[in-house]
Parts: sequence; structure tokens; C-alpha cells
Amino acid sequence: MLSLVNICLAYGGPPLLDRASVDLRPGERLALIGRNGSGKSSLLNVVSGEVQADAGERILQGNPRLATLPQHIPEYPGRTVREVLFRQLSDLHLEEWELEARIDMSLPDLEINDADAYPSLSFGQKRRVLLLACLLREPDILLLDEPTNHLDVETIQWMEELLLKSKASLLFVSHDRSFIRRLATSILDLDRGVLTRWDCDYDTYLVRKEEALEAESRQAAVFDKKLAQEEAWIRQGIKARRTRNEGRVRHLLKMREEHRQRRGRQGGVQMDLGGGVQATGHKVITAEEISARYEGEFLFQPFSCEILRGDRIGILGPNGCGKTTLVRMLLGKQPPDSGEVRLGTNLQVAYFDQNRDQLDEEATILDNVSGGNAYVEVGGQRKHVISHLKDFLFTSAEAQAPIHNLSGGERNRLLLARLFTRPFNVLVMDEPTNDLDLETLELLEEQLDRFEGTLILVSHDRDFLDNVVTDLLVFEPDRTIRSIVGGYSDYQLFQQRTRSSTLRQAQGKPETLRQAQGKPVTQKGKPQKPRRFLNREQRELDALPGEIEALEAEQESLANDLGDPEILKSDPGFSARAQERLAEIEVVLLEKYARWEELEALRMELASGGD
Repeated sequence: MLSLVNICLAYGGPPLLDRASVDLRPGERLALIGRNGSGKSSLLNVVSGEVQADAGERILQGNPRLATLPQHIPEYPGRTVREVLFRQLSDLHLEEWELEARIDMSLPDLEINDADAYPSLSFGQKRRVLLLACLLREPDILLLDEPTNHLDVETIQWMEELLLKSKASLLFVSHDRSFIRRLATSILDLDRGVLTRWDCDYDTYLVRKEEALEAESRQAAVFDKKLAQEEAWIRQGIKARRTRNEGRVRHLLKMREEHRQRRGRQGGVQMDLGGGVQATGHKVITAEEISARYEGEFLFQPFSCEILRGDRIGILGPNGCGKTTLVRMLLGKQPPDSGEVRLGTNLQVAYFDQNRDQLDEEATILDNVSGGNAYVEVGGQRKHVISHLKDFLFTSAEAQAPIHNLSGGERNRLLLARLFTRPFNVLVMDEPTNDLDLETLELLEEQLDRFEGTLILVSHDRDFLDNVVTDLLVFEPDRTIRSIVGGYSDYQLFQQRTRSSTLRQAQGKPETLRQAQGKPVTQKGKPQKPRRFLNREQRELDALPGEIEALEAEQESLANDLGDPEILKSDPGFSARAQERLAEIEVVLLEKYARWEELEALRMELASGGD
């Protein structure tokens, strides 16, 4: 339906598109992947016809209809949802009754009242309206730029189902790995101006891309060695120069130009959560029967939890349910409407704010990070602020510029650069993955995996939750908060078990052991993707023996100290404290042993294929 042939596009620097070519065929769903700033949005604009390329051809076959969902959501002050839909479809030149009928048929999919004021909708609801408007155009080609940004899981899954039902060919930019896995039939990789198509699923692409980069690195090393040899030859004495082969000289000049033109891969973000900060007490946060209300209604009902040192807690729920309110209450920044929150000792909290309110729009990048100082402290080490900013891909020139022109991804990188210049042992991150490219996301996951403090993470990124957290607090539709051991996949498994159990109870049938254990079930004869033992679960399983051993050693030491008359005599309060700590250790040990048995059983079961 659409072909780009040898497209070139540059804005003063290295070309964003360097002889890029691609064909889009009926029914395809292509995921466009690349680093922030690599030119993905520019490529979409060339495909849509909004931007004219510097060179190359854009060829449409059979005059296909195009529709675009932009990354930035437009505002329509004073308009209702229905009026916005009409406005989006006004250029179709249909009769008014035809537009009315088309909109009315689609409203059940929208799940929003068409009489609602559009400006009062949440970000996710506005995106629902605009996506539906795109689909109502009955496009042959649908272009989506970061469609899942700032959306909750429920809306992302709604979008996935709607797009899977659509007959339109799809070209979309996304950093949401679960979204890409669900939708993409092929991958388009944009790297240093070169567009490469990979006709495979996302996970296969990752393997092949890594192999291609390794091959490129080996090839560059061979080339550089050959160039060095030729340079040494040309610099030989007068006798060699008199007899030199002019063809060889021309070849050397060609090699020099090829080396000059070669675009090496831009270095990745370098981040270090560091260490050297005194640990918190064993109990970090204790919440007892806390609740929140808004306009007399519960945001969430009374809820209790205990967050211990080293816990990695994910918070999941739809937009507007009260996740940020819960975080503020847990940190003591907002009093609960009922109940009590007690904070542990020696808490040093770093807070990543999804609204980026900590950034000063009028200040430079440099001042936002250092406050005018030449040096910052990162991971317990003194470091020049320019060097620190280069680790987050900001050049020396960019460091002196104000931040108001930065993209969403650049702002998130800047906020991370600022965050990591402060010592902390409790890290709170509210939607840190929005706008970050896949490479930076994976690096952030690695750093969080090494972080030895306590993590509280609000996120809608399903893969990120699976790879980072060990426990979830989930906002349920009845406004309760449910505690789940594990990540998002474990919550999905819990939902599957609950639905299965409810269905079997309704049918009066006992639940089988396999269903109770959350085995994949078939639907319309098609098996679901088999459950795998997650890297996060393996890391947790590997760590448990050491954690149990440390607790037992502490238990033994306390028991010995309780039998020492000299200690009891010198510290009259020691006995009570030790008894309290021993009781805590007993409870935690039981939990650790139970979790170890659960994970080991799951690992063995999945390794054997469930037999």
C-alpha cells in the first residue's frame, strides 16, 4: 500500500534518515524501534505526508486512507466527546446522519459518555477518544506515535484489543515491550539513520540485533586494523613513496573517507545508583488501616501494610485511583483520612515525580542538576557535573541551555541525572518509564536490580514491573488494595485462578489442581503462551538462602546474648528489645521458608513442563 524508497532527511546534523526504504503491506503491524532522538517521529511524519523528505520517494498504491494518532494530545476547550469526534471526522464529507450513525455504533467500544466534557477527561480517556476517531475514519494505514504513554494497564489492554480487531495496517512507535510483543508482526529498527526490517517477533529481533551489532563491531575492528597498516605504509621512507602503488594510495584515501563517514553507535546512558549510604532500620514504613477519600467517597478503603528494608514494592492501578495519594501517605507527606503511618529510622528518600515538578523550566540543564555547583556527588564519589551529564547523553553545549525545549525522554533522563546526585536508601519512582527508550529502560532495570535499599515503584509498564518488583499493591475495582507476591505476571495468574474458580463454582464443579495452580488454559482451541520462570523470580530464589542464613545467624546471636548476664546487667532494656526482634525474625523466617518452597516448586514444575 505504501513504499518509502531511499528517503533522506536531516535537520543540520547527521541524517535522521539515510536512504531509508520500507514497504507497508495490507494487514501488517510494524513496530518502529529506536533511541530517543533517532528520527522515529520524523519517519512517521514522512509516511503521513506531513514532512517532505530531502530526497527519495514516497509511493502510495491505490490511494489508501491514512489516520494518525499523535504523541501529543490536542485540547478542545468547551467541547463534548461527541463534538470532538465530529470535528475529527469533519473532512470525510459524509452526510450528518452517516456521521451520527458511525459514532453511535462505536460508543460501546469507547466506554465513555459522549455527552461528557472533553477537557474534563483524563489523559487516557482523551487518547481513547482520539484513537476511536482514527478508527472511525476506516483507515487503510494507521500511524501511532507512543500510543501507550501515560496510559494505565486497563486502557493499554483496551487499545490492544481494538487494534487487533482493526483491519488497518499499523505502523507504530512504542517503548512498551508488552505492547510490542502483543501487536507487532515485524520490527523496523532505526539506528544511525539506517532503517532495517526484521520479519520476526520482538524477542527474536533482540537476539538478531545483538548478533548484528557484534558482527558490526568485529567488522569495524578489522577495517581499523587494515587502515592503520595502510597509514603506516604511506608514511614509510622516500624509497617506499617513490615506488608506491598509486591504486593503493587511492584505496587508502577511500578508506579514510569511509572511516570519516562511519557513524559509531552513540554511547548509552551511564547511571549508577551508588552506595555508601547508611542503611535504614529493619522496618521502613508501617501503615495501619489507612484510607483516602475524595468528595466523600473512598479513593481506597482502609488498608494495612509493612514495608521492610530491601523490599521492592510495585503499585498498580488505573489512572485516578489514588496511587500517588497512597505514596504520599506512605512517605508521611500527606495525612491519611483514617489510620496511622509510622516511618522507620534513618530514611533518606529520593522521589522521582512523574510530573517532573522538581525541574525548573527557566534554569539550564546544568543548574537543574547541580544548583550552580561545579561538582556533584554520585554513588559516594565526587564528580564534575559536565561529566555526570555526559553519562546521561547531554553534551557540554546542551548543558548550558534552558530545559523548556527538551523532549519527554530527555526530561526523564535529566530527572534521573538530578535524582542520582542525592544520597538515598529509599527510592520512590512514580511512572519513571514514560518516554524512555528501550535501551535506557533496560539499563534502569539493571541498576534497580543492584540497588540494595528499599524501592517503591508506581508503573503501568508490565515488563518493567515483572523485572523489578517482588511484591505488588493492586488497586481493585471495589477500591480495596490487594497485596500480591510477585510481579505483573503473578497478578495475571491470580486473576486467571480467580476467574476459573468463580466459573467452576457457578457451574458446581470442583476446581482441579492444575487450574488452582494457574496452568495455561485453552481458549477457542488456541493455547495461551506458556508461563515461564521469570528472571526476577530466579534472582529472588537465589537470594533467599542467604537471607534465611543471615536471619538465623542473627537469631542465634540474640539467643546467645540473652544468656549473657553481663549484657543483661549493663543494658536493662536489652532483653525486651531482643525478645521483640526474635519474634519478628520468627515471622520473617516462616515467610522466607514458605516463599522459598513456593518458588522452588514453581521452578521445578515449569522446568518439567507441568508434568
